[in-house]
Amino acid sequence: MNDLLTAAIVVIGVPAVLVGYIVGAELILTRLVPERRQGRVRPWLWIAPALAFLTVFLIYPTINTLILSFQDRASRSFVGLANYEYFFTSSGTLEALRNSLFWVVFMTLGVVGLGLLIAILVDRVRYESIAKSVIFVPLAISFVAAGVIWSFMYLYRTPGTPQVGTLNAALDVINLGPVNWTQEPQPFNNLSLIFIGIWMWTGFAMVILSAGLKGISAELLEASRVDGANEWQVFRNIILPLLMPTIFVVGTTIVITALKSFDIVFTVTNGNHGTDVIARRMWAEMFTNGHFGRASAVAIVLLLTIIPFMALNIKRFREQEAVR
Repeated sequence: MNDLLTAAIVVIGVPAVLVGYIVGAELILTRLVPERRQGRVRPWLWIAPALAFLTVFLIYPTINTLILSFQDRASRSFVGLANYEYFFTSSGTLEALRNSLFWVVFMTLGVVGLGLLIAILVDRVRYESIAKSVIFVPLAISFVAAGVIWSFMYLYRTPGTPQVGTLNAALDVINLGPVNWTQEPQPFNNLSLIFIGIWMWTGFAMVILSAGLKGISAELLEASRVDGANEWQVFRNIILPLLMPTIFVVGTTIVITALKSFDIVFTVTNGNHGTDVIARRMWAEMFTNGHFGRASAVAIVLLLTIIPFMALNIKRFREQEAVR
């Protein structure tokens, strides 16, 4: 009964509050604001709920995290830059930072490269929509589910025992021996985890780049072929330059995703065997070590790392809008 009452309040109450706000805002606007200024004030009234939501759930937590990063374990006294000093001197956090950069480089190259290659290839096949759907399916899987799936794919048993992991079973058939995919010396185990991210996000890059590819004039490509250009020259001199804005947007999106990688590492290795990343380290400092100050410092470093890529993405978007 309580669940039904809660559902009814959500279904009926939320729209009622929104309608009430709109009606009330218009009444206030028409009665208290001079008519010549209503056009300027009205947009602010309409976006006020969104701004309030943004302030409460994004701006305030960010400011609070910044303050906590200068405090001790229990957030009771200020310790200055001690938490940041720990971050840049601790071998564990430096390893996590190095691995996150490893993710950024190889996941971005893998996703963008494979996405572009597949987008060009499927554009030439008869059953393009079916091929795209199959490649896009992994993106519909959660990161945790993907981690569990590939944990079974990478499963390792000692040589001489039956291999139940898919990859090692296949290797066993051709007598190449089992490989401990997630515990091999670095950077092999990190590459195994990064491959999971590439497997998931290649479909995203393929769809976006394929849309950009279809936006290139077919007459332009045909004219270049008539003039004697081969397929490589058409790709290098026409397709690639015209796709660069789209590639840039996809690349920055994948960079941000790679920097925030947590679920796959947490599910498959939990950061062990030299596979830790910044996001998982932040979680460990908070929930394993119980040190709110260090966890907040790691979060701020992660935020500062992501902001430049977001700024580049926004700048690129504005430049494209200006051209249009």
